[in-house]
Amino acid sequence: MEVVIVPDAKAGGALIAGAMADLLRRTPDALLGVATGSTPLPVYEALAAQVRSGSVNTSRARIAQLDEYVGLTADHPESYRSVLRREVLEPLGIGMDAFMGPDGTAEDVQAACEAYDRALTEAGGVDLQLLGIGTDGHIGFNEPCSSLVSRTRIKTLTEQTRVDNARFFDDIDQVPHHVITQGIGTILEARHLVLLATGEGKADAVAATVEGPVAAVCPASALQLHPHATVVVDEAAASKLKFADYFRRTYVNKPDWQGI
Repeated sequence: MEVVIVPDAKAGGALIAGAMADLLRRTPDALLGVATGSTPLPVYEALAAQVRSGSVNTSRARIAQLDEYVGLTADHPESYRSVLRREVLEPLGIGMDAFMGPDGTAEDVQAACEAYDRALTEAGGVDLQLLGIGTDGHIGFNEPCSSLVSRTRIKTLTEQTRVDNARFFDDIDQVPHHVITQGIGTILEARHLVLLATGEGKADAVAATVEGPVAAVCPASALQLHPHATVVVDEAAASKLKFADYFRRTYVNKPDWQGI
């Protein structure tokens, strides 16, 4: 696992957007896995700026959804399909025909989960999966004690996650209790995993992910098992890393051609 410590969220966004742009130059039809929430917004903003400047072409890019609320229609403003359309697809000039996501309103939710898992494989797999992390160490909606080999499935949200997400709704009663999420095993099949964490509130989760044992109680720790995982953190989120100075030296001395 590579850990890159950046000054702030904007710098982290620019770094990851640069990696995505490089990938699209090499593989124009790359499948990008995207996350929702406030943390990845600097990534999407930086990549959209590159699209506007003409430095990268997204006309053949494909987008894959990480997770979705169960019960929210596709046109609900807080369904993740709607959020990603506003924050990713439209700014990048990518149409819905290049978008993949699970059906959170399916009558048979389990069948919808299995269908989406198959669709990711049939699409050739995710080339780069962007991840955020919860204060409890969850990735996607894989809450603590999720199986480290889990596949795309329905999950029940912890009350803390519902509280954290209530800011996007009028009140917490509107936050669904259930979601569809790519499982940890599914996530680990992406060719490159990039986790972005910012703010002091994520410091404990980052430390457990990077320096703690691989354990289901911290789902993000499974990234230690991946051959190409990059954790990008600002100074606040890195504040509890014991090996922070080593991570800084390693990155400063890394060859420019290697990227992240």
